Amino acid sequence: MNRTLRCLLVTATLMLAVGTAGALELRVLSAGAVEPGMKPALAAFERASGHVVRLAFAAAPELRAALRAAAAGDVIVAPQAALDEADVPIDVRAPIGRVGVGIAIRQAADAPDIAGAESLKAALTSADSVVFNRASTGTYIEAMLQRLGIAAAVEAKTTRVADGASVMRRLLAGTSPREFGFAAMTEIVLFRDQGIRLVGPLPPALQNNTNYVAAPWPGSAHGDLSRDDAVAALMRHLKSAESRAIFAGAGIEPPP
Repeated sequence: MNRTLRCLLVTATLMLAVGTAGALELRVLSAGAVEPGMKPALAAFERASGHVVRLAFAAAPELRAALRAAAAGDVIVAPQAALDEADVPIDVRAPIGRVGVGIAIRQAADAPDIAGAESLKAALTSADSVVFNRASTGTYIEAMLQRLGIAAAVEAKTTRVADGASVMRRLLAGTSPREFGFAAMTEIVLFRDQGIRLVGPLPPALQNNTNYVAAPWPGSAHGDLSRDDAVAALMRHLKSAESRAIFAGAGIEPPP
């Protein structure tokens, strides 16, 4: 091996060692509704930065509880309202986008008429079973049923589960031909290869969009400059044009 080649190999080895030594593991807790966009966006950050991101998902009640507890991660992605409640400063946030509510059925189930508020009201009244979660989407659907004046009529055939993914699994386990569920549009799409079909979004007069925002986990400052720099880099990445394009491609609408 000649001297030049040997020097190049040594330099490459040293660069790899430095890169490995500087790589950190960042922990991100996110709302499940933005999963289709967060996964590829964070994968792009890993490729560009060399850092590793450990991503976990939780429903809105768990995200609110996490914001009230001691910091257990580096970045949290939650509904804007949850960050407002926790007094997270606006200037540190990175808007991810907004997600509306959709209606899902099994492939073999009868698709309800959801063209308008009155047709959806009729579909809910005649349904055999209705499924929605106990998180932010379910809270909205509960209020919507009250608004439509059919909460009492639908209550006996309603199943409430923990989160959007559980709504999909409950639908897949069902057998009724007139059964449908409500969930974030993006969560429904995640199950399209498993036997779930997106009927469509709620009628415009009833639609509810949730805005999702990322922020450094409140109380996570620890004086570790390298970690602080990595978190800052991740936040810049989530605000970038590349991430915006990824979010849009995953069905996450631009923030208002």
